[in-house]
Amino acid sequence: MNGIRTSIRSCHADERAAILAIVNAAAEVYRGVIPADRWHVPYMPAAQLDEEIVAGVTFWGYEQDGTLIGVMGFQPVRDVDLIRHAYVLPGNQQRGVGGALLKRLRQTSARQLLVGTWAAADWAIRFYQRHGFALVSPERKAALLKMYWTIPERQIETSVVLADPPLG
Repeated sequence: MNGIRTSIRSCHADERAAILAIVNAAAEVYRGVIPADRWHVPYMPAAQLDEEIVAGVTFWGYEQDGTLIGVMGFQPVRDVDLIRHAYVLPGNQQRGVGGALLKRLRQTSARQLLVGTWAAADWAIRFYQRHGFALVSPERKAALLKMYWTIPERQIETSVVLADPPLG
């Protein structure tokens, strides 16, 4: 890649500030797109990141020339693995970073993969569909979100779930 060094690796505990910076910068695309009552600044406060890590989310990072430019969380929950908090720094998007992270996490899991995202985030839905995920029916979505995630009812109403392999 023209002398650019890249790697995908597990993030370290001392990289929480970098993870937050990536998440909050990349989440700006949601401003004015997701319901106003779901948008807040910062999009992910440090305490929420800490709670996610305590709940079992491990973060993987895409590093380019020694700098973390993308992150994707992975969380085993009961009989599935969840893709959580997938973000790439603005200016580095649409360059294969998210796809490379997703490919690496797929290699980590032999179980059903699920990802939840905002229903209004059509670009995110298309990303996962391009990588083999399929939308779950609206009827099944709410049950899955309640079973595997800890999110408010309003977020359940305004989200979708995608699965790989597709759920029958």
